[in-house]
Amino acid sequence: MKNLILTTAALAITAGAALADGHSVVRMGTEGAYPPYNFLDDNGEVAGFERDLGDELCARAELTCEWVTNEWDSIIPNLVSGNYDVIIAGMSITAERDEVIDFTQAYTQPDPSAYVVLAGNESVDLSSAVIAAQTNTIQASFIAGTGATLVEFATPEETVAAVQAGEADAVLADKSFLAPIADGEADLVMLDQQELIGGGVGMGLRESDGELREAFNAAIQSMKDDGTLNALIAEWEVGEQF
Repeated sequence: MKNLILTTAALAITAGAALADGHSVVRMGTEGAYPPYNFLDDNGEVAGFERDLGDELCARAELTCEWVTNEWDSIIPNLVSGNYDVIIAGMSITAERDEVIDFTQAYTQPDPSAYVVLAGNESVDLSSAVIAAQTNTIQASFIAGTGATLVEFATPEETVAAVQAGEADAVLADKSFLAPIADGEADLVMLDQQELIGGGVGMGLRESDGELREAFNAAIQSMKDDGTLNALIAEWEVGEQF
């Protein structure tokens, strides 16, 4: 990915202060496979809500940022090991994750989780069903705590494919991810039942990068204060507005 040299002085945070943790370039790590939060466009570039958000946050914090992609199941270990500096990948803030990494304040409210099933299977008993979810997600943890049978997959696309192939009765994922899929696939239906889990979505950082975290916290807060964050959430139809 090409470096993004962003110099907009929209917030009174100097690059020197923001990069005091030793960063010359802030590498923004995302999955690139979870629309509308993040995905790869036709040119192979990171796009989506979090691309627009991340670019604006870097501009306001006067940071030089570049985008990299990483598979979801190793996204936290590769942050900790230094392959990039920030996770911005639709990651819900949870106590379990917070034991390993730090988070900024939330940049979206919790996105309801929804179920999608094959058309004709709307009466499925979710309490005893086989339900697909992406590995290491809040949805997988939620299902594991119920009487349902959890089947995990590495990518979100595989969870949907499992339902279409008859390998699972339903998939549980963020509503904003599943809604356009259910609308676009004649064989899939979204159920009315939803689950509100997780504590909002935030940026993940190494615990040693406190100054960088606070630079992004200030940028997020400035977007909340001037209404641009809610406008971006509405544009991409993710989560809930503040």
